[in-house]
Amino acid sequence: MSVEVGLRAAVAVAVPLLLLHAAGRLDLAAYATFGAFTALYGRNEPYRLRIRSVTVAGVAMLVSIAVGVGVALAGEPLALLALLLVVVVAAGTILATAFQLLPSQPLFFVFALLVCAAVPTPPREALPRIALAAAVAAFSWLLTLSGWAIRRTVGGRASGTASRPDGGSRTEGLLGSSGLLKELRRRPGVDLGAAKDWRVWLTVAQNVVGVLLAGAIALFFGLGHAYWAVVSVVAVIPPARAAHSVSRSVHRIIGTVAGVVVAAAVLAWSPPALLVIAVIVVCQFFAEMLVGRSYGWALVFITPMALAVSHLASPAPLGVLLLDRVLETVLGAGIGIALVLLARLVERSRASNRRSA
Repeated sequence: MSVEVGLRAAVAVAVPLLLLHAAGRLDLAAYATFGAFTALYGRNEPYRLRIRSVTVAGVAMLVSIAVGVGVALAGEPLALLALLLVVVVAAGTILATAFQLLPSQPLFFVFALLVCAAVPTPPREALPRIALAAAVAAFSWLLTLSGWAIRRTVGGRASGTASRPDGGSRTEGLLGSSGLLKELRRRPGVDLGAAKDWRVWLTVAQNVVGVLLAGAIALFFGLGHAYWAVVSVVAVIPPARAAHSVSRSVHRIIGTVAGVVVAAAVLAWSPPALLVIAVIVVCQFFAEMLVGRSYGWALVFITPMALAVSHLASPAPLGVLLLDRVLETVLGAGIGIALVLLARLVERSRASNRRSA
């Protein structure tokens, strides 16, 4: 693990939230936080590649936010929201696969769309909210790439040598082994054939069926915050071309439920806003530290971070909020596991057909 990546993500969310707190506008915390999620991308990548990853992810995040605000302006009509949800899920899955983004699922794009769509938005507030998200995303973009100057300076002082063409320095391995900086080893490419891969479309189909089914069931039973069930489906289903492992899905369920417990422990006594912001920052730090190694463990921090943001933007009775989160997590995760098992059957059937042919 590298403290560098965690600190970068923490600063990206801390600065805008503290500024909103000073301005008395924590009702806009969701837009700032989603813009700050731009800093979650491009981890451990050389800077000439990181520019592409962070730009693609940042633009996709802003489009999701803007679409969500547009749906809110229209009064959140269910049919329009469902249609746009399918578009964001499909486009996000293909985009993440084609550009080999990490995180490699459309989770944050879906989350941004649904939360922004659920927040009532007066017409005069629409553009300022999108502009706030864009400003925070730009700040996060710069922050994510700021390591280039740090590495160049530290590397030059250590050896007097110039940077490597891939964005690192010749002393990178030495610095990484000493714990000062992490060696940039991830080399994402661009897969222009992703949209032609049946496995990618299988993942798209899983997500589309899952989010529509989970959302419909949550609404039918009158559960509040129905988007939690939708987000849980996307969190459980593996990325395109990944093994459809039930154990991984179970780990993600456990991580999410554990995150709800953490959120309950933190928010149960109605802490002041500054402490809630501190919780968000700490959770962002550890989520970024863990997301590349274990998504299940990362969800232990992603979940309370999401609940804390919801608490800041739109305070609600905590008991109701946590109960909804647990019930809808179980609902979404159960649907996700069923779709994982179904995908395994599809893959085995195709493999059997190829052998028999």
